Amino acid sequence: MAYDKFTVLQSTAYPLPIENVDTDQIIPARFLKATERKGFGDNLFRDWRYNADGSPKADFVLNQSKYGGKILVGGRNFGSGSSREHAAWAVYDFGFRCVISSFFADIFKNNCLNVGVLPVQVSETFLSEIFAAIEKDPKTEIMVDLKKQEVSLVSTGSKESFDINTYKKENMLNGFDDIDYLQNMKDEIVEFADKRPF
Repeated sequence: MAYDKFTVLQSTAYPLPIENVDTDQIIPARFLKATERKGFGDNLFRDWRYNADGSPKADFVLNQSKYGGKILVGGRNFGSGSSREHAAWAVYDFGFRCVISSFFADIFKNNCLNVGVLPVQVSETFLSEIFAAIEKDPKTEIMVDLKKQEVSLVSTGSKESFDINTYKKENMLNGFDDIDYLQNMKDEIVEFADKRPF
């Protein structure tokens, strides 16, 4: 299995109300040397999280102990810029399983879906409501139900539906990447191949 199955996630969240967060901000280019998906979480938002001497910046959200959880709530146009897969790897490796925004760059969105991070696109109005709830109470919990394709604020019950490609949805529900999906169909593929004329 490529990653954990995603069915329902209920978690607190880190708020990052910044628009146009690009992949170089998510994972700076100097950290792209590795080819495995491990260790990238240490450098997620590296230049925003740390000073030049390596000390953490106290005012950056990931360094604030009042926030936590497996959900990152970002501003509009999250994941723009280059197509580097490492940005999605860094998000996953840090521990996030869902990113919520009002708009995602397509390539980043697909890269997330390929590694087990669910990108949930909501309206600007609902995104503002989520940010306001977290600002009021950092322990605010968000529930993301992939089967129902709904995201909700647990405390108020306010919710909104989101779209997802059917193929990617099934893969996430099963914890499959593209290779796992094909392996799961191996018997059907062999049966089909055996019926084909040479």
